[in-house]
Amino acid sequence: MEYNQFSAGLKAGTSIAIGYFPVALTFGLLAKTAGLSIVEATAMSIFVYAGAAQYMSLSLITYGVDPLLIIMNTFVVNIRHFLMTASLNEKMQPAKKWVKSIYAFGITDESFSVLATGTKGKIPTAFAFGVALIAYGSWVSFTAIGHIIGANLPHFLQAAMSIALYAMFIGLLVPSMKGNRKVVMLAGVAAATHCLLYVLGVPTGWSILLATLISSILIEIIYARRGKTVESAYSRKEGA
Repeated sequence: MEYNQFSAGLKAGTSIAIGYFPVALTFGLLAKTAGLSIVEATAMSIFVYAGAAQYMSLSLITYGVDPLLIIMNTFVVNIRHFLMTASLNEKMQPAKKWVKSIYAFGITDESFSVLATGTKGKIPTAFAFGVALIAYGSWVSFTAIGHIIGANLPHFLQAAMSIALYAMFIGLLVPSMKGNRKVVMLAGVAAATHCLLYVLGVPTGWSILLATLISSILIEIIYARRGKTVESAYSRKEGA
């Protein structure tokens, strides 16, 4: 029974593995151009396993940011995983904590989506392992392959690929901004704050960290107050 559930998890996670192919390949290639060895790049995918955070880390490594600041920035970017795993925990079949900790490491935005919608009722532990394993294997293996490809590119192309890192961030940001005013405000406030901090001479690592926190907190406060204002106006209208 568990084998069937594991196989079903592998099948459900295949789409994630295919989707990770170009992203992980590009990460490995960019890691090579950023100066990371194949061992370092692959180890980052093995132990961090977080696409957005890994791309951000490459940018910070390129700027020579202090490792502690890179860790802090990674923590802030990945803090959403606390919410995802807490939500998923309510839908999982009972299991020992050490078992949960293993498959929880494999939870990403994509695997969370598959697990949350892929089964009816409680999610079998073996199914979760299947989804996480095939996605994780794809990310790590294609990171290594991307690095090997990058190592064999001409030097002028390796240097030019550093621009692709910024293009990747723009490609991730723009689609989420369409029709979403909150994302536009978050991006705008974060960019403005980062520019201001940069002008004031704040180191890159700290400016990114502070800009992320300031924009997130500020926009949430604005939306929370706006929600209360709308609720208050609705209550007055109902009372009238």
